[in-house]
Amino acid sequence: MPKHTQYRSRGKKALDADDVEWLEANPVDHDLPPTGDRWSTWDQSTPTERGPKPYPGWLVTELAAVDTELGILKTGKEADVHLISRGVPGTDRVCLLAAKRYRDSEHRLFHRDAGYLEGRTVKESRMNRAMAKRTSFGMKLIAGQWAQAEFDALCRLHALGLPVPYPVQIVGTEILQEFIGTADGFAAPRLATVSDGLESLWEQLVEAMVRLAHEGLAHGDLSAYNLLVQDGRLVVIDLPQIVDVISHPSGPEFLERDARNVATWFASKGVAAADPDTVAALLLREARLS
Repeated sequence: MPKHTQYRSRGKKALDADDVEWLEANPVDHDLPPTGDRWSTWDQSTPTERGPKPYPGWLVTELAAVDTELGILKTGKEADVHLISRGVPGTDRVCLLAAKRYRDSEHRLFHRDAGYLEGRTVKESRMNRAMAKRTSFGMKLIAGQWAQAEFDALCRLHALGLPVPYPVQIVGTEILQEFIGTADGFAAPRLATVSDGLESLWEQLVEAMVRLAHEGLAHGDLSAYNLLVQDGRLVVIDLPQIVDVISHPSGPEFLERDARNVATWFASKGVAAADPDTVAALLLREARLS
């Protein structure tokens, strides 16, 4: 227990010189919760920055809840994903969340953003110029666009019933979403590491891609590495680059690339139905682009 916490809990009034020196060097942050790493950020998001209603029963929304960092689930070029436990101290109200945090401007790469962000402009020309020149301010704007685009995509797709994590909330460039894994914090495996039940997983994926195409959307970076498998169920993740294939000038190419990437992987694993050309043609028809 930290030294200043001991004094508070014991109600100690008289401090010796060493105690005073330690407390001056380690001031108490009265905004911190008694346990965990931070208070729940639920009240920092507006209603439009939270997931679709009704909120799932497992989600902890109480303002007395605290967030506890449990480690990193994934590191990437644009963002890291952390595991968080959100719970109300002294109760059994607790849930696990995946916190995707886009990196600050000093470390963010966004090596693929030029094609994906085409058409995602803002009203102020100053902001558009900053993003085009990749200034520090522009990179922060891009980070915000990626985070907001992913959160909006999760909300839209979840509302449509597609297999994506439930989007809990967005706070700045941090997206909190449903943790896909076990109750004790083990993340579901990526499709790339799975070898069983591939025929069923392929059927699930084709259904999801067809429904996306019907909505005029493509994942934009679909592969065996951004698909999770939980108890035989396929879950689509990593959606910041989702593409409107109708308005984007290269929309059909994104749709075809997604189809070919995943179909080629499944075909290499012996799934006979996974023909890249057939699936690409199916998605183009479903999106009314052929």
